[in-house]
Amino acid sequence: MKLLALDTCLDACSAALRTDAAVVAAITEPMRRGHQERLAPMVAELMDGAGWRFGDLDRIAVTVGPGSFTGLRVGLAFAKGLALALDKPCVGVGVLEALARGAGTKGFVAACLDAKRGQVYLQIFIDGRAAMAPDVLPVEIAAARLAELWPGGPAKLVGSGAPLLAPVLAETETLTPAAADPVAIAEIAAAAREPFPPPRPLYLRPPDAKLPGGIDPP
Repeated sequence: MKLLALDTCLDACSAALRTDAAVVAAITEPMRRGHQERLAPMVAELMDGAGWRFGDLDRIAVTVGPGSFTGLRVGLAFAKGLALALDKPCVGVGVLEALARGAGTKGFVAACLDAKRGQVYLQIFIDGRAAMAPDVLPVEIAAARLAELWPGGPAKLVGSGAPLLAPVLAETETLTPAAADPVAIAEIAAAAREPFPPPRPLYLRPPDAKLPGGIDPP
């Protein structure tokens, strides 16, 4: 199997290539804007460097959020368009799951993104398995959820919201990468089994932007 993994949800533009056996190549470029302009050239450079043709791909993976409303749509549109053109499956991967995977699959790992307005996006994993669905919570409720699910012992908090929750647990390691590791995204997608549901944006709360007349964007 040859797989292309993409991420534009957070403060980076990333891509990775993976076979059944291992990751072949990966690249991450920090950026808050400009994903739309950079993604296609980045993918072309990565494919050329690996000597792969687009027709060689068997699967395409893309992060679905939570994250920047604009950024995640860039990745989704590119991945879904490429999958349609190649007639290949497209796999959606949650950003929180990818962040947690990048921090390891042993013990207690909480992926946490600062959602602003006193809220965080949170998902907790124990030995690589989700202990809760991704959610958006006020910081104090997220802290209570952490304390409730924590079995004791070492813990890892990963993501931009990790410092907000670090005081809750003892023995806490705090990691604040700008984005999920594309290698982790590729690993998750490679392990996924069909049938794959169509990837859709994971919006855990309504967008801040409004169309004229106060209407939410679609």
